[in-house]
Amino acid sequence: MSQFKIGDTVETIDDVIKGVVESVIDDTVTLISEEGFPLTFTASELVLVSNEIRVSNYEVAKIKKEKELPKRKKTTVLKPKERTAPKMEVDLHINQLVKNPKSMGKFDMLNLQLDTAKRQLDFAINKRIQKVVFIHGVGEGVLKEELGYLFRKYDNVKFYDADYQKYGLGATEVYIFQNY
Repeated sequence: MSQFKIGDTVETIDDVIKGVVESVIDDTVTLISEEGFPLTFTASELVLVSNEIRVSNYEVAKIKKEKELPKRKKTTVLKPKERTAPKMEVDLHINQLVKNPKSMGKFDMLNLQLDTAKRQLDFAINKRIQKVVFIHGVGEGVLKEELGYLFRKYDNVKFYDADYQKYGLGATEVYIFQNY
């Protein structure tokens, strides 16, 4: 006698065919596929599919209890080296560098910003400051690109986008390798 009953949901073992048992004769099972076609298989080619998900009251209570627990705040632990390494910030916005930026042309503004960046980077290298964040803003990306050209001229420097949560897309962090 077959293990399947009329109305059971079954799937084939070798194919991706699913259906409902229509008739069972000895070891031959006829099912109606999801597409509505009658198909015949031997009982050994089919497997019973259970659509029920059983969850005990204990499991429900356990999950509710887990959800009620206050979540721990994630604390960021700084590595010992990062704790002691001072981080320098250089704001290259033109209104931070001159009192009246309206009297300057764009070319002069860019050159002033790049000169300031070069001067501050040289200062950080001389004072052995490992990290410098250059705040350049988003804008059209000209200053960011020019800063990239400037930083590539230094062998002992690696640069990348600064912390997005703190600066957004408008800052570049420079890591200076110290040669002891």
